[in-house]
Amino acid sequence: MMKKSQTRIPASIWAIGFASMLLNISAVMIFGIAALYVKQILGVATGIVLLLEGFFEALAYIMKLFSGVISDYLRKRKLVMVWGFALTVIARLFFALSSSFGVLLTARILDRLGNGIQSTPRDALVGDLAPENIKGACFGLRQSLAVAGSFIGGFVGIWCMVSTNQNFQTVFAVASVPAFLGLLLVLFFVKDSHAEEVTVDKKPIRHPIHLSDLKRLGKPYWILMGIALVFMSARVGESVLVLHATGSFNLDQSFSHAILILYNVMNSLCSYPVGYLSDKFGRYGFLGLSFFILILADAFLGFAENLTTMMIGVALWGIQIGMSQSMFLSLIADHVPEDLRGTGIGFFYLISAAALLLAGGIGGIAEHMYDQFATFIVSGAISLVALLMLAVFHKTLQNKPSC
Repeated sequence: MMKKSQTRIPASIWAIGFASMLLNISAVMIFGIAALYVKQILGVATGIVLLLEGFFEALAYIMKLFSGVISDYLRKRKLVMVWGFALTVIARLFFALSSSFGVLLTARILDRLGNGIQSTPRDALVGDLAPENIKGACFGLRQSLAVAGSFIGGFVGIWCMVSTNQNFQTVFAVASVPAFLGLLLVLFFVKDSHAEEVTVDKKPIRHPIHLSDLKRLGKPYWILMGIALVFMSARVGESVLVLHATGSFNLDQSFSHAILILYNVMNSLCSYPVGYLSDKFGRYGFLGLSFFILILADAFLGFAENLTTMMIGVALWGIQIGMSQSMFLSLIADHVPEDLRGTGIGFFYLISAAALLLAGGIGGIAEHMYDQFATFIVSGAISLVALLMLAVFHKTLQNKPSC
């Protein structure tokens, strides 16, 4: 069923965006200091912390795929979202009560489960609710508001730590408030898409994952996922940017958060305008532009001779993240059959996780064998490959699969 053309972003999408913002404020307040709390207060070794972080992130991405499939099966994305938000709120309360490593471990597991459960149905619901002619703007808005929460959370977290004289558990308790407000927004201000169910003999057809469903996602989708895998393999982590600034240009560690703030500000500022423009001028051009901007960012970062030049590279890095993420999600929503939208976005998140693990390995090897300069050169080369792939497969990507 074609959606009626509109010029206004639906209220439910605004509510989803602000709920994502509140959840991110809460998350950054906690995870900006969680590692310090685990090591300094609970006395857990750094190696164990790093090992568990990898497990937690893998758990979140697995849940992103699982929740997408479930939301397609139930045809009730809001219900799945609410469960995810509720688990996250419970996790925040566990953080506030954590006086032992076991309680903290429980909180971390609940948090990653909640994050994974709410993410994919959230983005699939944006795709369901977004009018066809402003779909890019809707995804861009959601992305902008969510990322805005990340840098707001950083400032709020610093203020809370200073105000409470570094009382970790009080900060954790305060961080549960925005998460709870986000849950209320989803409960009372987000409406499900109420898409018509596909029925046979008046019985709804459910869509558990089958090989035939994967085929129905369409050839263009899987080509796009292949390009995403290559492109995201070029993304070194934000921590590398921080280490580059402090190690290569002697940025005072007290100001290391400035790297992440600049990165997130540029991400947030560009997501909505690019999504809006992509509705008018097409998405693949902007996706290709984001690939080129990553190449440019790598050049500034790799060849920088001073901190100012390096910071230009950080700003460009944030811009390409905001552009590419909203374009990938918009394109999936454009091309994937509506009843498999959650599955399609879930696989995108899983492929993203695999690519980021690969990127960490590639970047680590390049830095170990040569230096951080080599890391950014390799990243730029991989981005160029992704750009060439996009150009080669451009015509095929234009085709929509039959539902």
